[in-house]
Amino acid sequence: MASHDHHHHHHHHHSHGEGDGQAAGGSWVGEDGRVWHSHDGLAPHSHEPIYSPGDFTKRAPPLASRTFTERAFTVGIGGPVGTGKTALMLALCRFLRDKYSLAAVTNDIFTKEDGEFLIKHGALPEERIRAVETGGCPHAAIREDISINLGPLEELSSLCKADLLLCESGGDNLAANFSRELADYIIYIIDVSGGDKIPRKGGPGITQADLLVINKTDLAPAVGADLAVMERDALRMREGGPFVFAQVKHGVGVEEIVNHVLQAWEIATGNKRR
Repeated sequence: MASHDHHHHHHHHHSHGEGDGQAAGGSWVGEDGRVWHSHDGLAPHSHEPIYSPGDFTKRAPPLASRTFTERAFTVGIGGPVGTGKTALMLALCRFLRDKYSLAAVTNDIFTKEDGEFLIKHGALPEERIRAVETGGCPHAAIREDISINLGPLEELSSLCKADLLLCESGGDNLAANFSRELADYIIYIIDVSGGDKIPRKGGPGITQADLLVINKTDLAPAVGADLAVMERDALRMREGGPFVFAQVKHGVGVEEIVNHVLQAWEIATGNKRR
């Protein structure tokens, strides 16, 4: 299993956000001076404070040590509740499954709903999908205590001789982001209905994900969101890093997202896309 030390996670700093209760049995200060807690069956973990939204160019680089033998190239999909993570998982599966061996792990706090959604819509054969219940700190399962995801991903990877693995975070707040030990490529998806201020609010997902997706652009008129403002702020907050406007449910922008993923896959693995 990956080590869970944090010396190389310094730009995943993070403050308590919505849905982040105190531990049953409280919390304690560790020898390192950090406040630790444990809950919902997760290993004890602390949350490092976020001091700034973070910089795209200074984001954690892909791990140089990754060989992809134990676990295939892993794409992490994160973002707030209801922005279209599961819809994007389904769209990516449909787009890639004919040419690549895929497997998927979904995270929800108390149900297996997203995994069941993928199965119901025939995203992949059922044996290629696993659902993880994370409890109340879904971001901890993708950053502090990633073993709950690494286990099923490694298992599926060897079982399916996977080319690519997809890992969907539980819906969370703007402070959530993936550990590089879990995700070789990070997609952060927000949607227009949160308002056009969301990109400039920042947070490590928005500023440091390898790709930002701004979904549900068709809702802009209904919520009074200005896409030009979202584009300007996304470019500024991400120092020009890539983002895609999308309507994932209607297939708009999906091919562009797939191209970003496959380009990163080619670079990391040395394989050529098929």
